[in-house]
Amino acid sequence: MSEVAILNRPPVTAAGNGSILIIDDEAAIRESLETLLEFEGYSVESAETGEQGLTKIGERPFDLILLDFALPDRNGLEILADIRDRDPQLAVIMITAYGTVDNAVRVIQNGAANFIQKPWDNERLLAILRTQIELRRALQQAERLEAEMRLFRAQGSPEFIANAPSMQSVLEMVTRVGPSEHGTGKEVVAQTLHALSSRAQRPMVAVNTGGLSEGVFESELFGHVKGAFTDARADRIGRFELADHSTIFLDEIGNVPYRQQAKLLRVLESGELERVGSSRSRHVDVRVISATNADLRAACANGQFREDLLFRLNTVEIHLPPLRERREDIPLLAGHFLARSATRYRRPVHGLDATALQAMLRYTWPGNVRELEHVMERAVLMCRTTEIKAADLGLNAASPNDQHLEELSLEAVEVIL
Repeated sequence: MSEVAILNRPPVTAAGNGSILIIDDEAAIRESLETLLEFEGYSVESAETGEQGLTKIGERPFDLILLDFALPDRNGLEILADIRDRDPQLAVIMITAYGTVDNAVRVIQNGAANFIQKPWDNERLLAILRTQIELRRALQQAERLEAEMRLFRAQGSPEFIANAPSMQSVLEMVTRVGPSEHGTGKEVVAQTLHALSSRAQRPMVAVNTGGLSEGVFESELFGHVKGAFTDARADRIGRFELADHSTIFLDEIGNVPYRQQAKLLRVLESGELERVGSSRSRHVDVRVISATNADLRAACANGQFREDLLFRLNTVEIHLPPLRERREDIPLLAGHFLARSATRYRRPVHGLDATALQAMLRYTWPGNVRELEHVMERAVLMCRTTEIKAADLGLNAASPNDQHLEELSLEAVEVIL
């Protein structure tokens, strides 16, 4: 297991519980499952025939399908095959009253993620759903990363955009470190490092440790067993186990509660963890990339961060300069985010006028690249013409060291004009 500290990384927002489609011809079964799943925070839709279910799958994306084995119009295995043809990664859990070993073997061999017998155990069903949805999201993230890496190898990463001299050492280090067992950078850099490593065939798992309270930290990272605490209604796999033989990205590592740092250190040192409420040790082989915008050395001096944990994490460190220190990259990044948002929202916006660019170059960008991305997304939505103007940006703070268009290269300006 190898570990790296990363600097200047903004927090990540967690996703929702997920969307589930129930395909079952019994109204009582559908209603019972809908009540259970909606109470757990899932978005739920239902269909009473296989064909209705396939129609719904064609109309909108789902994270998971609960599929009855015996349907009035078609056999559940036939519907399973159609679903697999449309989306091989869509998790399908077969649920049926005919719970024989032969049936279980058949559905698993045909691509189902699991097999549940009626009447089902709610806690076991919910545990299976959570695990499968987490795995699907990880696979989707891996697919997006692989698509980006194909572009990266062909013409340079569409996300890792940097021409500023201060970023060249970062780019060089990522290229050197990526294939090895060490790495550093913010999330895009972390994804690039993972894609360039020998672990790229498995999805990277990202965790915003800064957003975890002390009460849920262990459960989220290491998992728990049923009955470990009041709400532990089923076993749950932690993020480290999900990242076994892959990479785990620990964002905002500086905000990990002090009392939990020793438990994290133990996993990093030994590669072994215990789920909350269990005495059984589990071994994981995980590459660790961590990020923080805090001064960890100062935190160690103040007794807020363990020095031994910092030493264990900090195998390789790269300081990423803030956006205000590499203003040469602002036109390039703005052009990239503009094009992406215009495509996403189908808006006929093709560039920025000179006033907008001047405003962006004067702004201090306290939120760095993430703030720039959000500003461009908003500007694309607010723009009333084909060119974004300063008023569309919503910026009102200026940098004490204004930089003007004439200070940039012609190539940098042409990206967005």
